[in-house]
Amino acid sequence: MKYDVKPCRILYKREIAQGIFDFLLDAEDFAKAAKPGQFVHILVPGKTLRRPISICDIDAEAGTLRIVFQIRGEGTEILSQMKIGDHMDVLAPLGNGFDLGDTNRKALFVGGGIGVPPLLGAAKKFGKNATVAVGFRNKETAILEADFARAGCRVFVATDDGSMGHHGLVIDCAKDVEADVIFACGPTPMLKAVCELAKERGIPCQISLEERMACGIGACLGCATPLLREDGTQYFGHVCKDGPVFDYTKVVL
Repeated sequence: MKYDVKPCRILYKREIAQGIFDFLLDAEDFAKAAKPGQFVHILVPGKTLRRPISICDIDAEAGTLRIVFQIRGEGTEILSQMKIGDHMDVLAPLGNGFDLGDTNRKALFVGGGIGVPPLLGAAKKFGKNATVAVGFRNKETAILEADFARAGCRVFVATDDGSMGHHGLVIDCAKDVEADVIFACGPTPMLKAVCELAKERGIPCQISLEERMACGIGACLGCATPLLREDGTQYFGHVCKDGPVFDYTKVVL
């Protein structure tokens, strides 16, 4: 895994839902090296530990990275207050991203909440061959559905309270979708349901895990997660270095 640390200027900033921010970073070298599903580790002014944030989209030609994150504590609150023209101290690109393979296949993307942004860059590669099912608490927390649609993807939205799209679980929107491969990111109960769907269908599935991280490069061992070897025995890997994207058959949820 090759990574570097560079200051990246904020080109664009918008609050796209309450407490959820959309930043575009001038990051030419990172944009050329990054792939969908990887993440960046951002230094928070005045704090020791960086904050891991998934890469939402990559434009290698323009030299930009897009990140979408939610305020989850003091660190992300500080990041949300940074302004256009400020520079973020970014360690990137980190982790293993999605293995997209043949983008002419029919792909199903399933995301929940703040697990939706990591799927955008990958879904755009499939375009009209992608069906995207995304779930949120309510209409006010729904994000990026228009971005997926602009990329040519077919989009289904589910909300817990029925204020937008399907009233219920996002997996309900995915069950009848014809697909050759599944990509998913979101809360554990959702990922479990997605893995069951992939198992029933007998199709490949990659899931992106979310975990609290300190170093982001596998040195501190703080983001340990149980994984399975080929023989079915269990061991502990690390989300930052071995993931965040895993083959669903290798993960213990």
